[in-house]
Amino acid sequence: MRATAQDFPSLTLDERGLCDLELLATGGFSPLTGFMGKADYERVVSEMRLADGTLWPLPVTLPVDASQGIAEGTTLALRDVYGNLLAFLHVEEVYAYDKEAEAKGAFGTTDAKHPSVAYLNKQPGHYAAGKLEVIRVPPHYDFVELRKTPAEVRALFAEKGWPKVVAFQTRNPLHRAHEELTKRAAEQVGGGLLIHPVVGVTKPGDVDHFTRVRCYRALVDDHYDNDSVVLSLLPLAMRMAGPREALFHAIIRRNFGCTHLIVGRDHAGPGNDSSGKPFYGPYDAQQTMQQYGDEIGMGMVDFKLMVYLPDEDRYCAVDEVPEGTKTANISGTQVRDDYLAKGVPLPEWFSRPAVAEILRDTNPPKFNQGLTIWFTGLSGSGKSTIAHALTERLAEYGRNASMLDGDEIRTHLSKGLGFSKEDRDTNIRRVGYVAGLVAQHGGTILCSVISPYRETRDEARKSSKGNFVEVFCDTPLDVCEARDVKGLYAKARNAVAQGKPMGFTGVDDPYEAPLNPEVTLDTSKLSVAECADAIIEKLLELGYILPHGHR
Repeated sequence: MRATAQDFPSLTLDERGLCDLELLATGGFSPLTGFMGKADYERVVSEMRLADGTLWPLPVTLPVDASQGIAEGTTLALRDVYGNLLAFLHVEEVYAYDKEAEAKGAFGTTDAKHPSVAYLNKQPGHYAAGKLEVIRVPPHYDFVELRKTPAEVRALFAEKGWPKVVAFQTRNPLHRAHEELTKRAAEQVGGGLLIHPVVGVTKPGDVDHFTRVRCYRALVDDHYDNDSVVLSLLPLAMRMAGPREALFHAIIRRNFGCTHLIVGRDHAGPGNDSSGKPFYGPYDAQQTMQQYGDEIGMGMVDFKLMVYLPDEDRYCAVDEVPEGTKTANISGTQVRDDYLAKGVPLPEWFSRPAVAEILRDTNPPKFNQGLTIWFTGLSGSGKSTIAHALTERLAEYGRNASMLDGDEIRTHLSKGLGFSKEDRDTNIRRVGYVAGLVAQHGGTILCSVISPYRETRDEARKSSKGNFVEVFCDTPLDVCEARDVKGLYAKARNAVAQGKPMGFTGVDDPYEAPLNPEVTLDTSKLSVAECADAIIEKLLELGYILPHGHR
């Protein structure tokens, strides 16, 4: 009887694993055809070479938990998060690895602020390797016509008759400066242009790929010569590894049929480390490409910073600007904070109107974004009373809100949960999850929950993707007890006196006060109206509501 997928242990691939599997399966990682074994892995980490001496800059590995029955000689079913069978790994090696050595070798640092170091630190302690039998590549249902394999892209280049092709690696929206840069690069190499954005794992905080691809398509369709450009998507999990990543990108684009790669200043750098210093030097990637370009068969076009000359209405490379000439530029941070977040239109000299419109629609100003307002404090501290008042005040400013109250949550969302720490954490995680969904999709939600533990409140903040205002009702315990019409405090103290503690917050269970709440209120000193006013003042300051008459 033939074995089926159900007969083998399964591993659910994370987003990086899915991206790696797809590029292994389609030839994007050639000469690799599977996840690295120990000999390849160790030499790549230390020398940027496979065991046979071929240049390869970064590990492509499959982390596994060896305690889960994954061993040499077994077969492992690789699945996506929905349970779809993607491949079988016929395991030939399971080997332990040194996380610190990999971090230092591959990324040049052990600082967990580096995204790949942080990822590495969370992985189990073994890698698995062996023959990879791909059943299907990870399925995609978005921008299907733009998801071309290396073979399809090479065939398209051949059809166009391009002897040379320069690739543009990007994980950000393209503006006028990028448009000018890429057109110049194609002219410089005397061939075609591949705009090849990463739609896998990029730097945390990047614009989502759906928005970016819409921008790329609008720009390519209307502002490039269709005979000189190809737009295709790359399902790559970036490692943000600077110089090594530049080689990684170049080899991948070589496999897609390109002859050159545009390499920018601090190419694929993750920013600053924990001490505030850049992880990599600004020109390290370009120097590495110059050193190894011939070996991998790829030329480099160095990225020139393009600036706008307002008096001449044109773009120019920064090193070609005549002395004394007026220039203009807008940084990515300014785009986000000074334009999109405030609803200010991007100037046409900076971004094509179609691109600006897409960014504006998908990045509304803060006063049109979703928001979670999280009330925390002891029972009787005034959370729900203030939240109800704030709901009316918010409507006055045009922001309609829903409310999740602790008692109602216990009746519906968390019915059946007790008051152990585990159950309380589960309760708060549920509230945070629901609040996060509401906020992420443009709604406003007020959560009134004791939420005594700092860690789970912080999880709720992360669920809201930054649009989170914590209101700490810092009301003295004796005041809370005096307000207790249900007699819960008295009941808890009586239980403690009888040697039967009930785990009541503030009596026999701790309350961990917030360290940096956006608003702190002592409701023993402030009226309900004054508390609502204080929150409104903070929301105005943060830009989540506009002053009357400014909408």
